Amino acid sequence: MKIKRWLSVVAMLLFVIDIQGQTNNGTYSFLDMTSSARVAALGNTDLSIYDSDIQLGIYNPALINSDMHNDVVLSYVNYYADINYGMVQYGRTFNKIGSFVGTVQFHSYGKMDYADEQGNLTGGTFTPSDYNIMIGWGRQLTSHWSIGANIKFAGLQYEHFKTFAIAVDVAGSYRTNNGWMFALTARNIGYELYSNYEGGRNKLPFRLSAGVAKRLEHVPFLFSIVYENIQKWDLSYTDPLDLEGNYDPITGTVKEKSKGAKFGDNLMRHIVFGGEIYIGKNLVLRLAYNYGMRQNMKTPTKKGLCGFSYGLGINIWKLSINYSRSEMHIYGSPNYITISTNLDRLLTKGK
Repeated sequence: MKIKRWLSVVAMLLFVIDIQGQTNNGTYSFLDMTSSARVAALGNTDLSIYDSDIQLGIYNPALINSDMHNDVVLSYVNYYADINYGMVQYGRTFNKIGSFVGTVQFHSYGKMDYADEQGNLTGGTFTPSDYNIMIGWGRQLTSHWSIGANIKFAGLQYEHFKTFAIAVDVAGSYRTNNGWMFALTARNIGYELYSNYEGGRNKLPFRLSAGVAKRLEHVPFLFSIVYENIQKWDLSYTDPLDLEGNYDPITGTVKEKSKGAKFGDNLMRHIVFGGEIYIGKNLVLRLAYNYGMRQNMKTPTKKGLCGFSYGLGINIWKLSINYSRSEMHIYGSPNYITISTNLDRLLTKGK
């Protein structure tokens, strides 16, 4: 019966595609911004890694489990310009009900000056901001099957413009006896409740992802492969600046890729590869490659490391410290730092 209930959840996830359709990120794109240093290092996407990392539940609630009981996490991201954002989390498990994670996310875009239509400063400043308050729940149905859900209360305030929306994430995961992990996640299924923007209601950035992960038995290495944005096949776009030189101004023709090249390009835009290398018990090195991000952010003359992300995790005393960088653009990379601990261990004397 438990497995049948999980299959019902999977069916609901697939049905969501018809409800949500293909949407762009729009006003609530901040819901897809990564705060976790570990997630950023592994490709900024929904993961299928089942362990005690409380932050994984934000992106895949089926990963929330009892090992996260009494865990506390603080995250901070030094983004571009004056943009900063962070997150606070706490986990708690209740017998017969399941495990819960409370999360508060906040994004600040720095101070901005008031100006008239000609750009003349008129005096005074304001600080645009986004927020997301989330409650996550996860439950293990059997030794193999787990399900989970997040409920989000998200909004923004840009000067006198305000919006507020409610959304849910739903997910299911399956673990094999030999350690393979499979997961299906649907995120940001919701509705905008209030907005004083002109025009219609804003859509939320719905996303459906599937992933697989496995920690190798005889090598200290874990790999992760995620197929994201299942709900939309074509993730490419036409560059109006034509930086790649595909348009011939003399003949007026545009260079077209072959069908095989188009298929391969679209397929790879969905896939994110990541991995962790374990060096002893207290050090982890991480690396990931996001082909879609690289294609969107690179420039013809200087491609750099766009699409790559990397980081490390260190266990010191009773703290876990993770740091990472995500190469989103050739002119800079955000810095992510996460510090986590367990209150039971922290308040216990000794090691």
